[in-house]
Amino acid sequence: MTEAELYRLLQDVGVPCERVEHPPVFTYEEAEKLVPPLPGVHTKNLFLRDNKGRRHFLVVVGSQARVDLQGLARSLEVSKLGMASPERLQRILGVTPGAVTLLGVVNAKAGEVEIIIDTAVWDAGLPLHCHPLVNTATLSVPLEGVQRLLDTLGHTWRVCPVPSRDDD
Repeated sequence: MTEAELYRLLQDVGVPCERVEHPPVFTYEEAEKLVPPLPGVHTKNLFLRDNKGRRHFLVVVGSQARVDLQGLARSLEVSKLGMASPERLQRILGVTPGAVTLLGVVNAKAGEVEIIIDTAVWDAGLPLHCHPLVNTATLSVPLEGVQRLLDTLGHTWRVCPVPSRDDD
């Protein structure tokens, strides 16, 4: 799906969003400097796979979160989690590193990706910041719109605590 097709889908499903353009951003620090202010929660998205590459997870956390992958693996009842390769990211979500986004699930088959949204992010009750399949724009998407889109697409998703790791 292209960025333009994504906007049409959001409109068709009735998902309102606010959009800002900016230079490409790859890190939270770059986003803080380069993304114009938008209402909502700044997020970080991790595209993970289990040890055998059979299960895929898109994990949405606050932008400064440091995720404990071992703790998350235990929570999800998988033996091990690792970052998915750029090739897998492109094949399943249709995005490149630096543009990982919750909205990438529009390119995944129903059931191909399990979506985990950190409780702290969801409970903030604010719109989520999401790239529209490219890292040169950011959308502010209300939680009701996120829920409507995920349910429409038929993806498994849940809100749960995502374990964090402490700095050593």
